[in-house]
Amino acid sequence: MDVDAWLTLGVVAAMLGLLIGTRAAPDLILVGALTLLLVLDVLSPGEALAGLGNPGLATVGALYAVVAGLTDTGAVQAFGATLLGRPRTIAGAQLRLMLPVTAMSAFLNNTPVVAMLVPAVEDWSKRCSLAVSKLMIPLSYAAILGGMCTLIGTSTNVIVYGLVQESTELGRIGFFEVGAVGLPAAIVGVIYIVAFQNRLLPERKPPLRDAGDAREYAIEMLVESASPMIGKSVEQAGLRHLPGAFLAEIERDGMVIPAVAPTEKLCAGDRLLFVGVVESVVDLVRLRGLVPAPEQLFKLDAPRPERRLVEVVVSDTCPLVGRTIRDGRFRSRYNAVVIAAARNGERLSGKIGNIELHAGDTLLLECRPSFFAQQRNSRDFLLVSEVQGAALPRHERAWLATGILAAMVAAAASELLSMLEAALVAAALMIMTRCTTTSSARSSIDWSVLIVIGASLGIGQALQTSGAAGVIAEGLIGSLGANPWLALIGIYVVTNAFTEVLTNNAAAVLVFPIAEAVAASLGVSFWPFVFVIMMAASAGFATPIGYQTNLMVYGPGGYRFTDYIRIGLPLNVLVGAVTVALAPLIWPF
Repeated sequence: MDVDAWLTLGVVAAMLGLLIGTRAAPDLILVGALTLLLVLDVLSPGEALAGLGNPGLATVGALYAVVAGLTDTGAVQAFGATLLGRPRTIAGAQLRLMLPVTAMSAFLNNTPVVAMLVPAVEDWSKRCSLAVSKLMIPLSYAAILGGMCTLIGTSTNVIVYGLVQESTELGRIGFFEVGAVGLPAAIVGVIYIVAFQNRLLPERKPPLRDAGDAREYAIEMLVESASPMIGKSVEQAGLRHLPGAFLAEIERDGMVIPAVAPTEKLCAGDRLLFVGVVESVVDLVRLRGLVPAPEQLFKLDAPRPERRLVEVVVSDTCPLVGRTIRDGRFRSRYNAVVIAAARNGERLSGKIGNIELHAGDTLLLECRPSFFAQQRNSRDFLLVSEVQGAALPRHERAWLATGILAAMVAAAASELLSMLEAALVAAALMIMTRCTTTSSARSSIDWSVLIVIGASLGIGQALQTSGAAGVIAEGLIGSLGANPWLALIGIYVVTNAFTEVLTNNAAAVLVFPIAEAVAASLGVSFWPFVFVIMMAASAGFATPIGYQTNLMVYGPGGYRFTDYIRIGLPLNVLVGAVTVALAPLIWPF
């Protein structure tokens, strides 16, 4: 190996050491490694930055805007509630999640599947009081396992198929042919994750703020006349196990029902009194079929999906101090409606309009987006703070957002458009049809994920152009002797190792000619090697940078680099064992 190859290996080793041994941000570490390779002249500026123009990276970026449309219309929450239900155990939750995701990913590109489900799983885990870290890695792994089952399940399979057609005379590969090893591997993988998640997956559930340490509100919600909750019990409507909140009473036809039973059926016009912290109030306001009960809310001149939730603290110079909210004509003065109030961190009960304001009271308002800019420097309020994640869903556009997603998937799956083209068109349609806004789409992008993907592609380029990857591959495989079974194991190990530090597609392209030469030198069929490369290049479980869906769940799951090694490395071995054992039996040497 020349100097560039040694320099590249040193930088990659240091990068992996920092990722494993420190809690520094992965995007910072990878960008630092890429910068060092650039400064050492291993990469030219064009090669170092080529990853930023990669279609896969651009596709992930566009998909964030698509998901913003699904989230802002409430389609994600509705889909999650329908598909995932209310499991009683972590294992049950993982099965409910992994089985449909595995099936979908066999026919759909796994990146949009994961992109769509990340916010749904976050919301679901919160509602079911489950640790989100127990679900995000299973979500990514299920998508990867499903992609191994068909020819179009992952781009790696398509690329290897293209190489077979281009450089060999083996002939065609059937649509489900790779499933002969992919499906058993997927079954083994799902069983392994569910069986060993207690020991191998971390439990990092962010604690809800205790009511004694957080502002607690009492809020009345009205069941709309066209609400999908009508006729359902409190439990069926998902109002029983609310994180950080509880249903205190129901007012119906002038009668109050205290200590509400979970079997109580909801009726149109019911007024539901909830008690909880602000995060829980936000969840309630976003539910389809419920609206805050204050009559003044319906007199605001802005359409409801355009409104925001804002918290304000009343100052001692506010002209409404000492007067009730109704007498002070709060809505007329500020073009905002008080939907809940707290004093000294404790909820204020009674009708909102009858509450007499004191200096220091905290009010939760529904208002126009311009309220924050108009009042943040006002002497009437000590503090004005927009509640994060509290944009009100455009429920009436949920069907439109779902249709755009379905059209995107259909266009990509039928190869009418590339995945990038389909994602860009879908993102544009989400904004044009007002399923989401430009600012919401922009803010939904997780730039750290895109930076890590772009930097890892650049580092993979360095391993290839410096010759380090090729020398390592040939050396390891050449040391295995003339046994075709050992050669098959070597091809799997090398391809899989390259997948974890390069990309799945780069690993497949790099190892394919080496494997072809090994099969020819041993005088055996190349067929089992083809499918081993397909499986090994997709089995990127042991590092977050090995597969882009792993990166997409890295932040939302609150993971560390070592979490992937702990649960993913044994899964790599299991998938490898299944693959190497079955491939020569199905496609004999």
